Amino acid sequence: MPDVPPVFDGTLDWAFRPDRRGVLIGAVALVATSAHAGRPGAAAAPAAAAAPAAAEPRIERMSAKFDRMVAPGTQVETIATGIRWAEGPVWVEAGQYLLFSDPPANIVRRWRKGGVAAPFLDPSGAGGTDPKLIREPGANGLTLDRTGQLLIANSGGRSIDRVDLATRRRETVVDRYQGKRFNSPNDMHVARDGTLYFTDPPYGLTEGDTSPLQELAVNGVYRLRPDGVVELLEGSLTRPNGIALSPDETRLYVSVSDETAPRIMVYDLDANGVRNARVLLDAEAMKARGGAGLPDGMKVARDGTLVCSVPGGMMFMTPDAEPLALVTTGAPIANCAFGERGRALYMTANDRVLRLPLRAGWQS
Repeated sequence: MPDVPPVFDGTLDWAFRPDRRGVLIGAVALVATSAHAGRPGAAAAPAAAAAPAAAEPRIERMSAKFDRMVAPGTQVETIATGIRWAEGPVWVEAGQYLLFSDPPANIVRRWRKGGVAAPFLDPSGAGGTDPKLIREPGANGLTLDRTGQLLIANSGGRSIDRVDLATRRRETVVDRYQGKRFNSPNDMHVARDGTLYFTDPPYGLTEGDTSPLQELAVNGVYRLRPDGVVELLEGSLTRPNGIALSPDETRLYVSVSDETAPRIMVYDLDANGVRNARVLLDAEAMKARGGAGLPDGMKVARDGTLVCSVPGGMMFMTPDAEPLALVTTGAPIANCAFGERGRALYMTANDRVLRLPLRAGWQS
């Protein structure tokens, strides 16, 4: 096995240590906010109620390498506001629009350039749920399958659903493992062969791990193979959340939004499952300094750059956890998605949605 890079622990002096091979990275200025703000850590009530108000977004550049992705002077745009808790963005290239979810409001909205965000699926998840049992009735993570149809992590319905984008007709893809209902599927990644990787924390259940609805003994990381077989890849994580694969699909990344041990994990991945689990980023120091939110959604660019939600905002970093930049608003930024053929990054940030223009051809 190759040498495992040192874990980025979120401290400001990390970049200046000798084991970083002389990399010089600027200091991160995190906005001081509640260390317990943000959806993943507040299992008893919707996170939007606990999250601090967002300020104007800004970019904290931490490496000159970031300039190849985002031109100096580029501003983050706010494209939608007034959302209870923005999540699950996905760009639909065929229709030239963005979809994003609002789990507590049970709506998926659609946004086009020059327009406003309007309801696309209402309800987006389970209708008529009892709030004493289901905390988040709506869809959470969104992605597209290999045919271009919408996949929904249906938090309230406790399933993965497929939606025809033309007719909006819905069907259940999977809702059980070994005959037992999932907790509340949260986020997903579709591999090149159509295999679906997804996380299943208890955030959709009002009482979390003590919910009378919970049938599984774990908060798992799963994959659904093209032949329909569901495999439990990882069952030891307390709060698995965001999920992504490396470009060559030999690494699996999983964010853990546990307030007591926030981190991003990485695993070696093959047909037999996962192995060699290790911490890629320890986010405890970021949280201790007052960074809003916890590790949440993530995406991996074609060149391997990770864009991941961390306490304090949305972090750009290399595959060996060298930090490149942080987008911050003072409130949690839950998830992200590349769009417009790699020329924009969309971010769901508490009560709003952001767009960051990217350089043309930066991934080539």
